[in-house]
Amino acid sequence: MLTLVLSFLMSFALVFAISPAMIRIAYHKGLMAEPVDRSSHKVSTPCIGGIPIFIGIIFTTLLLTPHDEWAELQFILSAMVIVFLVGVKDDIEGLSPRHKMVGLIVAISILVSRGEVQLNNMYGLFGLIGEFPRWLSLLVSGFTLLVITNAFNLIDGINGLSGVVGTIASVTFGTYFFMVDEFYLGVLSMTTAGSLIAFLRFNVTPARTFMGDTGALVVGLLLGVMTIKFIDIASAPDLLPKYTFANPIAVAVSILIIPLFDTIRVFTTRILRGSSPFVPDRRHIHHLLIDSGLDHMQATTVLGLANMLFISLVFVLDDLLELHALIALQIGIALLVTFFIHRNVRRIVAARVAAARPKEVVSEPLIENA
Repeated sequence: MLTLVLSFLMSFALVFAISPAMIRIAYHKGLMAEPVDRSSHKVSTPCIGGIPIFIGIIFTTLLLTPHDEWAELQFILSAMVIVFLVGVKDDIEGLSPRHKMVGLIVAISILVSRGEVQLNNMYGLFGLIGEFPRWLSLLVSGFTLLVITNAFNLIDGINGLSGVVGTIASVTFGTYFFMVDEFYLGVLSMTTAGSLIAFLRFNVTPARTFMGDTGALVVGLLLGVMTIKFIDIASAPDLLPKYTFANPIAVAVSILIIPLFDTIRVFTTRILRGSSPFVPDRRHIHHLLIDSGLDHMQATTVLGLANMLFISLVFVLDDLLELHALIALQIGIALLVTFFIHRNVRRIVAARVAAARPKEVVSEPLIENA
């Protein structure tokens, strides 16, 4: 427990101390995110807040993880460095989606082939059981990491949201890993949480810096690693019953429900409308909340509370419902809430359009003298 607290506090202190200097450098060097049509911010803002996050995570993890637990950690940190470089390049100079994807695939290949970050079976999903052959395990694990990393990157659209969602997920995973004596994963998770909370000090409205791709990709990749490790560990037959979950995949979905559901919904609606799923727009759930009249911190608070409610719901129902029913319940609730939010936005937009129309001038008829 002492190490858990120390991991959190050290990474927090490091990021909190470094961030002001990074913000000054960003202003001096012109490393700014400029607002565009779909942006929720209106002023130029430093976009390299991910650099202190990376430093806080990697330094504290290296310092507090015993050398005898480096067997898998070294590959996680190696992949993290690659993603960090990809993010820095994109934030500073811009990087094409193709080159960004190549960098992610290289990093993920290290994780699944050398770091043993693997899903070994479907854990009952779609009724499938039995161990994967190695090639299939590598493909499924790599695809899972790619989806989670990009999904987290896509929710980094309003002040505080990525920091809050990332903190909730990493604290949840970190607490569990410490409970089951997965020491290096616990340290990695809690250093991530500490770094994100320190970053939030500079990202709440009015935001002094943004996470950028540097932070979002690094944290997204780490959350992907935590998710796969959690599913594998929580379903292990030799684990004490009090630490096992009947439906570890459903629990993992609840922890990452905000980025996962939002990404799948947005991509699906874009495809159904005949556009590319990779063309950015304002259909993300945080954009809908902003367009509903909430400010950034109100929208972030709503989504953070929703995230914790989903986690609590699944924890309570884990032993009562089977896997597919639990996932369907989460998707159903998320769809229903999103439907009402979207309908409210349409009403607001329609009212604005109606108010902007020029009113017809009705002239009184002339009365002729008799």
